[in-house]
Amino acid sequence: MVTIRDISKKCGYSVSTVSKALNGSSEIGEGTKALIQNTAKEMGYFPNAAARLLKTNRSNNIGVLFVDEMQSGLRHEYFSAVLNSLKVESEKLGYDITFISHNIGNISMTYYEHSKYRNCDGVVIACVDFNDPAVIELINSEIPVVTIDHIFNNCTAILSDNLKGVNSLVNHIYEYGHRKIGFIHGENTSVTQRRLAGFYRTCDKLGIKVSDNYIKKARYHDPKSSAQATKELLSLKEPPTCIMYPDDFSFIGGMNEIEDLGLSVPDDISVVGYDGIYLSQVLRPRLTTYKQNTEELGKKAAQSIVNAIVDKKTYIPKQIWIEGELLVGDSISTIEF
Repeated sequence: MVTIRDISKKCGYSVSTVSKALNGSSEIGEGTKALIQNTAKEMGYFPNAAARLLKTNRSNNIGVLFVDEMQSGLRHEYFSAVLNSLKVESEKLGYDITFISHNIGNISMTYYEHSKYRNCDGVVIACVDFNDPAVIELINSEIPVVTIDHIFNNCTAILSDNLKGVNSLVNHIYEYGHRKIGFIHGENTSVTQRRLAGFYRTCDKLGIKVSDNYIKKARYHDPKSSAQATKELLSLKEPPTCIMYPDDFSFIGGMNEIEDLGLSVPDDISVVGYDGIYLSQVLRPRLTTYKQNTEELGKKAAQSIVNAIVDKKTYIPKQIWIEGELLVGDSISTIEF
């Protein structure tokens, strides 16, 4: 392993000068700094993480808290895309990422304890039970935290604009003549609350009366519960002419139920999804959905947590809203009046 002493011998500068140059000290001239840094790069030098932590009090390590209730892990298309963008941007900014959990081997830890154990400079919370006391402990600790799709007053939140997403879908469905719209939503989270609010607001603005029977609860990323909700909606005396699903993956359950009933999309029932994952665009008929901007969500989360780490004393938490886009498919038929 190449050391600072090796670089010192190669450049002819003292160990102290080399150390300062590698850390970007203003005490070293730009020409000398460039020479030393280029030499270090050519020799394949990498700073020792433990030594860097002692010197700068930073590990350049970002913790990621991702606990998916359906236990789909990184197979979850939406969050895997967000986390990949987070990883790419974090690495560009000089940071590694480490997943945070409750357990290390046979040792049980809180999220806060694990974050400290891994020397995390900050933590991005992508998916978790935000009411969990262990999460609250982490949120209220001295460790900078950025959340995705959930708002706490004392940390930055990166939020997909779910109000606008649902508004775009309902308006699009309305343009095809549909007035009986079923809405299958996920668990009671801030995301669900905003989507429901957006649904009711848009329907009210368009003069659509929403029947309570048309609102069904399911779970995100769970085809089974969406299949059951679909069955209940289609068994109504006056079923909806279009069904909105909590996410594209959950629609698979709805699609199977529709086929089992001998119906077809969009001839017998129109449908729309949410998220805009790859699967939605290879289905036939192609699914109309709202594509969330996962790349921008992950990128902003990385930039925000690094800013919170670097400017810890002056950083002001904020809410950053990320817009997506409507993907028009072939899953909605026109209703003639």
